Amino acid sequence: MKFVKSVDWLRGNLTNRNIRVIDCTFSLQNPSFGKEQYGKSHIPGAVYFDLEKDLSGVVKKHGGRHPLPNMKNFLRKVEEAGIDEKSIVVVYDSGDGAFAARCWWLFTYIGHEKVYVLDGGFAKWMESGFPVTSEKMKMQRSSYAPHFREELLADIEEVKQVVTGDTLGVLIDSRAEKRYLGQEEPIDRIPGHIPTAQNFVWTEGLEKGLYKNKQEQKHRFQHLKEETPLIVYCGSGVTAAPNVLTLLEADFQYVKLYVGSYSDWVSYEELPVKTET
Repeated sequence: MKFVKSVDWLRGNLTNRNIRVIDCTFSLQNPSFGKEQYGKSHIPGAVYFDLEKDLSGVVKKHGGRHPLPNMKNFLRKVEEAGIDEKSIVVVYDSGDGAFAARCWWLFTYIGHEKVYVLDGGFAKWMESGFPVTSEKMKMQRSSYAPHFREELLADIEEVKQVVTGDTLGVLIDSRAEKRYLGQEEPIDRIPGHIPTAQNFVWTEGLEKGLYKNKQEQKHRFQHLKEETPLIVYCGSGVTAAPNVLTLLEADFQYVKLYVGSYSDWVSYEELPVKTET
């Protein structure tokens, strides 16, 4: 896997001076949970990035529940973490990896070449009996020159064009099937999905908390053509990120993240929503 590293690999390379580890643990139900858990126990050398404070921007009327962060602020956080363009960045969380994948995508978006998700995250690290610490890291500030990869980002206008058929592409909805079908919607304004979208539940790319291998990912997406432009979304641009990762692992060539996702789409009352109840 190109974008995933095992806990064994990280354990063996933890003393590498170029390694930078980021803990992205978070709870949507309790926003202070991740930072509290980091303060109690994390992988040695890890710094903490908060989903809502560091990996997302200010919520407005449009843009979704976890919009793209102000990139000046994000880059300042990157520099404070002692990360430069040559750093080998490994990100993890204590859940199924969606928050880590969001961080991975942001680093990929700014043009970082060596950024990886830790397979199995903190749970696998603990299961393996590897060391943890409560020591907070204070890094020497670095300087970072981004090279933004705008081809990885889709905005609402691109999504509209795919929906109307004016632009070739496929929309991928990464949410649970019941939310996609409109049978339940615990968060957003109305249930359903963006018209024409196909449902590929993001957790199906994992097995027992670990990413399935490349061939298994290819099998998941076998009905899609690798050269077809793809726009991936979820509720708020977080759980879509693992699907972006697995699609790129499966050699799809044109994969974009719609950061605003469904929560942005339904913030416009005039835009259509489809249900299949």
